[in-house]
Amino acid sequence: MDLYYTEIGGVFFGVLYIIAAAREQNLCWLWGIISSLLWAHASYFHFHLYIDALLQLFFVLTSFYGIYEWKYGGDKHNELEISTMKTLQHVYIIIPGIILSLIAGKLFANYTQAASTYLDAFATVFSIINTFILVRKKIENWIYWIIIDILMAYLFFIRGAYFFSGLNVLYVILSVDGYYRWKKSMELIDNGKLSIGN
Repeated sequence: MDLYYTEIGGVFFGVLYIIAAAREQNLCWLWGIISSLLWAHASYFHFHLYIDALLQLFFVLTSFYGIYEWKYGGDKHNELEISTMKTLQHVYIIIPGIILSLIAGKLFANYTQAASTYLDAFATVFSIINTFILVRKKIENWIYWIIIDILMAYLFFIRGAYFFSGLNVLYVILSVDGYYRWKKSMELIDNGKLSIGN
């Protein structure tokens, strides 16, 4: 597959994915599947970012889980609502994430010809963790994505993947938008519950 069309397709469907996710549209997972497949192809065959290629295939699989959770993951097997994480949950995520990143980075540095192994491993490990946070509709997922996407923008830029680098810069902007949209949605739900309680 031609790299130019792969990048264009990955960018297009990636943008559709993040916009739909910010608006809590279940269709976002379908756009994510298409974007991830195109991204995996480019990462593996053109940029030799093997960890990222595996990450994209993981996204494809978890997207099916995301479709189910957003539709039926609520307390009464209904639509899942946005919620927040506790401070201790962040600790349980960050410390193991850093350890796994160092292990994965060393393994790929020693046994493959992959580029930027430690940065790639860090972005990959935390992207995997954060995908489950997104699947469970935790608002903090947007904060994690902002950090991850800044790193990915740099990683793809130094590898000459300018379309994907630009996509991640756009992801940062859209993640900020997604955070405030979800925050507003939570406030509306809270206000609704308070009015019902009165």
